[in-house]
Amino acid sequence: MIIATRQHPWIIDLEASGFGPHSYPIEIGLAMAPGERYCSLIKPVEEWTHWSDEAQGYHQISRHTLFQHGKSIEEVADDVNRLLKDQTVYSDGWVVDQPWLIRLFHQARKPILFRISPLEMILSEVQMEIWHQTKDLVSQELGLNRHRASNDALIIQQTYLRTLSPAQSDRSTQAI
Repeated sequence: MIIATRQHPWIIDLEASGFGPHSYPIEIGLAMAPGERYCSLIKPVEEWTHWSDEAQGYHQISRHTLFQHGKSIEEVADDVNRLLKDQTVYSDGWVVDQPWLIRLFHQARKPILFRISPLEMILSEVQMEIWHQTKDLVSQELGLNRHRASNDALIIQQTYLRTLSPAQSDRSTQAI
């Protein structure tokens, strides 16, 4: 079993119905071992009614699409627990991703069997200084035009690898 390490962290990203306290997760994406990703739309439960047209414009996922193609919250929670059990995953938007993740698992009545931590916990000062410039470059190179959770997770993971150090950055470029 491949596990997440600081040299190759696993990344989680969530998209949501909006930006406020009544929003809920609509998509979850993971970037794990090299070449290994997970992405799923999440079918809203009856109680989840908040919807932001502004958020929809950003992620390009309609509520109708979620009902047509989304997995149940129980299935998504089970998938994510199976993939991430006992791991630590990192989020560049921990402040919003964690509450959405808690909302998903609470509503599904499932325990969270992994840890989620802010990406900043493993970033060095040097990495932070070059982060945005490097992320823009990685985004261009990957050419992932659709704003989707698994694409974002991959971009974040590859940006982290590229910013580790000049010597390691050459190796991480090959992983893209």
